[in-house]
Amino acid sequence: QVQLVESGGGLAQPGGSLRLSCAASGFTFGMYGMMWVRQAPEKGLEWVSGIYSDGGKSYYLESGKGRFTMSRDNDKKTLYLQMNNLKPEETALYYCVKGTGRGTSRKYDYWGQGTQVTVSS
Repeated sequence: QVQLVESGGGLAQPGGSLRLSCAASGFTFGMYGMMWVRQAPEKGLEWVSGIYSDGGKSYYLESGKGRFTMSRDNDKKTLYLQMNNLKPEETALYYCVKGTGRGTSRKYDYWGQGTQVTVSS
């Protein structure tokens, strides 16, 4: 029943920007923290960011601070990740992930299929 559908990935040049979106359904979106997790080719999963259920607090991987901004629209049941000044090493499949509560505990509940981000010149 829970569905998470990512979009907005694609090809960006180094230094460019992308905004990822995640459309959620099948649960009360505004009651749950949400996260973005990525996986680069032949690498493990890496937590990127998280946001509280009400959007009041967000957290980021150290390398993303100052460049990434997570947000949500609970009325539209949509999650966003704005990524600026992208780096080639941030090429990965980015997943939208539902948390198990209101916070950002990194306890992963449901995952989307992912959206591919490729940063290359």
